[in-house]
Formats: sequence, structure tokens, C-alpha cells
Amino acid sequence: MLKNDFVVGYRNIENQKYAGASGKHKPDEAAVDTTNGAGAHNLQIFVLAADGTILTCLPGYWHAQDLEQELALARQLNAVWTNADLSLTDKKAQFTKMQLAHIVEHDRGMASRSHMQGFDLKYEAKKPASDFFYNPRAVNPTTSDTPARNVKTVDIVMHERMASHPFEPYERFDVAQYSDYGKPTYDKHEQYLDASGKIAPGADLASQPMIGNTPKAHPIKTQAKRTGSRVARTTLNQGMRYGIRALMR
Repeated sequence: MLKNDFVVGYRNIENQKYAGASGKHKPDEAAVDTTNGAGAHNLQIFVLAADGTILTCLPGYWHAQDLEQELALARQLNAVWTNADLSLTDKKAQFTKMQLAHIVEHDRGMASRSHMQGFDLKYEAKKPASDFFYNPRAVNPTTSDTPARNVKTVDIVMHERMASHPFEPYERFDVAQYSDYGKPTYDKHEQYLDASGKIAPGADLASQPMIGNTPKAHPIKTQAKRTGSRVARTTLNQGMRYGIRALMR
């Protein structure tokens, strides 16, 4: 779908003030699934119309099957945005209606993959009126406990927040406010907690330094640059030794 129906690009938000900080992931470590919406400060997936108007935005990481559903909605919203027979007021009204209606179309699998991580939820519970709770007054301010039925999943909150940004230009979109949930920076061990807030099996806490929002906090990037320099020097030496034709084979 991404290859056939969309033009894919990216923008580096490394030095933005709202960009988060998290534990490192080594290049030789296996990639694993996480919950939908995790890492909202580190990554935001925007889907734009051809003129840069926002059709939707998914905060954090998302499973492929759930991303597919959201991309399908974006195509429907694009059809509304490009419909010359509709007024701007009508287009915006349909946008809000479609964003909220999409919530009830989410299946149980998507909902189960969209639970906020335990440490993020505890942080959210300390806010006086977080939109992650149907009734913020039902949250215990001391223990942060609340009935499970009072907690919204990220897929719900995402559409509720998007509903208030109908067909907004990308350059006017407040990314920091939209992706503001959970902890903006994490303690070292929190990257290795499961959804219930318990330390995940096999987590090596002592050897995992933080990666933050400054170049000095990115040892993996620095090492990659050094490795790249060594590869470049090796290639040059081989070229001098064996000739350019040998390298081109």
C-alpha cells in the first residue's frame, strides 16, 4: 500500500525540543514489536494530501495491520479534501465525523495492541485532566490507580485528538501538543518494563545508557560514523591496490 498509493519520506526531529529520549538499541539486536503509540515523542507518522494538508497523524510506532487501517482512512479523507463540490466547512465537518467514527471500526486486536505502556500510564495518571481517562476524577491521585474500564487506548485518543484538527496545514500543526502523553524522557530501566510496569524477562538494565536529544547522547550514531569512515578508507585503499575495475565488479 505504501509503495503503490503513497510517496514516503521522513523528517529528522532529533533536535526538536519535543523529541523524546529513550534507551539505546544496538545495530545487531533483533527488532521486536511494541504497543501502538509507544515512542510518541520519538516518532510521528504523518499522512498528508498532495498540498501538505494533514489527513491523519499516528503518534509513535504502529503494527502493520493497524497502520493499514489508518492509511485506508487517510485515502477516504483525501477524497473528501479533493472534492470540489464540498465547501471548506463541509469538508472539516466530515473530517471530524470520520475520525471519531473510525474508533468504533477498530477491532479487538487493534485495541489490545494499543494499550499505553505501564510507566507511561502512571505518568499520565498524575495529570489533573488527562484525556486518557473517561473520568479523570476516578483516578486515585496518590496511587495512580483507576479501573481498567476507565482507561482509553492510544488508538482512541489519537482519533479524538485528530478530530479537533480538521484538514490543518502541516506547518501549522502543533506536533508537541498532539504527541504529548506519557513520559517525555525515561529513566534507564523504564525502557525494559512490560505493559504492566514489571521488568521484562532478560532485561539487562546495568549496561543500557540513555540516548537523549543531543548529539553527545548518541553513541551508536557516533560509532556508525566511525565505522563508515573505516569502510571508506578500506574501499579507497582497495581501489588503489586492485584498481577501480575490480571494485566495480
